[in-house]
Amino acid sequence: MNTVPMEKSSVGKDNKRAAPYQVMLVDDSSVIRGVLSRWLAADPAIEIVASVANGQAAVNSIDRVDPEIVVLDIEMPVMDGLTALPLILKAKPDVQVLMSSTLTSKNAKISLQAMSLGAADYIPKPSTNREVISSQSFQDEIIGKIKGLAESKRKQLGLALYKEGRTKNTATKPPDKLKKEINLHSQSLTMPKIIGIGSSTGGPQALLKFLSGIKDDLKLPVVITQHMPAAFTKILAGHLTKATGLNCSEATDGMILEGGRVYIAPGEYHMVVSKEDDRYYLRLNQEAPENFCRPSVNPMFKSLTQEFGASVLGVILTGMGHDGLEGSKIIVDGGGTIIAQDEETSVVWGMPGAVSEAGICSAVMPIDQLASKAQRIVQGDR
Repeated sequence: MNTVPMEKSSVGKDNKRAAPYQVMLVDDSSVIRGVLSRWLAADPAIEIVASVANGQAAVNSIDRVDPEIVVLDIEMPVMDGLTALPLILKAKPDVQVLMSSTLTSKNAKISLQAMSLGAADYIPKPSTNREVISSQSFQDEIIGKIKGLAESKRKQLGLALYKEGRTKNTATKPPDKLKKEINLHSQSLTMPKIIGIGSSTGGPQALLKFLSGIKDDLKLPVVITQHMPAAFTKILAGHLTKATGLNCSEATDGMILEGGRVYIAPGEYHMVVSKEDDRYYLRLNQEAPENFCRPSVNPMFKSLTQEFGASVLGVILTGMGHDGLEGSKIIVDGGGTIIAQDEETSVVWGMPGAVSEAGICSAVMPIDQLASKAQRIVQGDR
């Protein structure tokens, strides 16, 4: 049954930055909508502006309710999430869409397709209503992602207005930290022998752009930790292989590291590199999560420095939180180089923002320039 959109907030667009994050829920299950509504409404930083049962209802009402975040189910009657997504983004280009689906191989493929069409992120939903109701981790994750995406988008919009000179009052100006200059660290004098990449929210599309930019004459191995559930990482590897032509694999324990290939840490496993008998191997483990993440970027980066010393190029792409900061410091302390994606092209400037503001990056660039910078570093350009 369709649910009529809730009454629009009286907060005007000019004051939206000071208002609660405005969220639309789109799910054919009234139970799920009810649970999410209770969770989100209990947080003073979030306001539910609409709750509807299918994609068509979302498209019909989005102009009127003007959400910042849309939590969009995939499988729905009348109009499914994948069909609704481009229509929602056409109506509201700045809206952040968080895909929500049960964790199946089919839905993992659809979620990756949705992100290629402009969805900001995805969240795996427990397979039954009973599990949804009782899942504290799902509750914490969806609230965290909604806040992170909305806050990041507000900062990006505020920064854009500030740069264009169109801010009228302090409420719409970006926080001071968005305006401060980034102090760059000197680049390593040692040529890289391996590239390590860390990414999270918005990562699949950023990885595609970055790998497409370095694929020509790639001779080094590339290891990637992308925060993803187990069902997604193998599909991501296949997606990147098809899109870039590179040999991209979900890592397995004991896999030999080879030049020109790309290895992705599987969901639920940390991935590290180990040297044995003059060969490098990938090792997987299920040690405790770091920064609430498994896989985590930190163990991978630490192992790269242990095995390759100063010959490491670390890359931090879009992502929520600060995973990779500790590992990046270790790479730089070991003589290696860190580069990061800039704020304006990141879906969330959490991970790249953390390393940038720590003053350990040799370059902070838009994603379409970061690959060419990496190529120049690999080729010995100082």
